[in-house]
Amino acid sequence: MTQDFTGRVALVTGAFRGLGFATAERLAARGAAVAVHVRDPERAADAARRLGDRGFAVSGDLGSAADLQAIVARTLDRFGRLDVLVNNAAVALSTRFEKIDEEEWRRTFEINVTAVFLLIRAVLPAMKEQRYGRIVNLSSTAGKTVSTLGGAHYTASKAALLGLTRAAAKELGPYGVTVNAVCPGLFDTELTREHATPEQLEAIARTFPVRRLGDPVEVADLICFLASEAAGYVTGASLDINGGDLMV
Repeated sequence: MTQDFTGRVALVTGAFRGLGFATAERLAARGAAVAVHVRDPERAADAARRLGDRGFAVSGDLGSAADLQAIVARTLDRFGRLDVLVNNAAVALSTRFEKIDEEEWRRTFEINVTAVFLLIRAVLPAMKEQRYGRIVNLSSTAGKTVSTLGGAHYTASKAALLGLTRAAAKELGPYGVTVNAVCPGLFDTELTREHATPEQLEAIARTFPVRRLGDPVEVADLICFLASEAAGYVTGASLDINGGDLMV
């Protein structure tokens, strides 16, 4: 595999499992040093160990402004630079509309939108100094239509993230920083299987033109493209990867 991220440093949030860990693993395999964020310190350390010498654990609550600053500061203290930020962590609850309380609604937006904004703001000074940066936000097909399994708060927050992506791309482009979003459909992850039975997932997958669930590594490879030097003229984009479930 090409080592096109040699010398680069990436920070991936929500990297213990699923799309987050697949992305961290792919970036490390392609030469990057990867700060893997997980809220729990022990799980963060475990994820970093699984990456080998290129993994570095950073834990913290993305709902805490102080923790957000510390996550970025620890990464910069360890590596002296930060080239790639992948905002993967998210609250993805399936609570139905009438049962969503105010606290659950606010927590979803706090992690899925506000934390992304604050992390972008926190990494920006280093990226501006370098005149280089790649930021990739994990939205969803829910951000363009409506979630298959998630609740209204998930759909609304993922739509808001697309707006944040475009606004950030417009303002940060002059500094050499690109900002893009990836919009996955239904992927075969632990989180997906926590929200539906195998029979339900099989039935849903049969409705897709590509009649299967996605593999997390397929999202990871798309993120790696957007995070690479090759994607320097791609910014403000939202790239779909959904087996043809949504075509716009």
